[in-house]
Amino acid sequence: MIRINLLATERRGGAKAAAKGFQAGQKLTVIGSLILVLAAAGIGWRYWALGQQEASLERGIAAATREEERLATILKEVQEFEARKIRLEARVALIDELRKGQNAPVHMVDQISRSLPEMTWLTAMKQSGLEITLQGRCLTLTSLSDFVGNLEATRYFQRPVEIIDSAVITGDGKSPDLIGFTIRGMFQMAGVEPPAPARGASKGGKRG
Repeated sequence: MIRINLLATERRGGAKAAAKGFQAGQKLTVIGSLILVLAAAGIGWRYWALGQQEASLERGIAAATREEERLATILKEVQEFEARKIRLEARVALIDELRKGQNAPVHMVDQISRSLPEMTWLTAMKQSGLEITLQGRCLTLTSLSDFVGNLEATRYFQRPVEIIDSAVITGDGKSPDLIGFTIRGMFQMAGVEPPAPARGASKGGKRG
């Protein structure tokens, strides 16, 4: 009678199957461990990269803040310089205007004296802004007309120079009759601006 030991065969087959199952489990464990390691490495690298990016941004912000403060200081200095420049220009303009204003009366008197004909003299002179009112005496109406013409010819008096009043002043017998006159004109000089007209004033004024 032949006997076959099937139990040993079954045992050997079960051992092989168990070994294969153990090896497969080890492979899965190794693969899972590798996946975890790679994931941890990726997360760590990403965290490090974000940290480096954040540090770079902070350095950029700090540099931009310093540059902004530097530019603000420079802008303030430029504004102060511009303000000083404007004040100095205003002072220079005022000095020039004052100088021109000082020269104007001297030049005005010189032009009036040069315009006086013979046997004509002034008794009073009044200035209101650039408006000049002259009072005087002359021997003839021709002298008065020549005086007005001479003032207009200087081109320092706007045309027309008006004769406001003229009257004969009778002499006392020892002196001849004279003509008293009052004339008015607007003196203009280079660099001297006429005063601005009053608001609401009519162009021609009221006539009585």
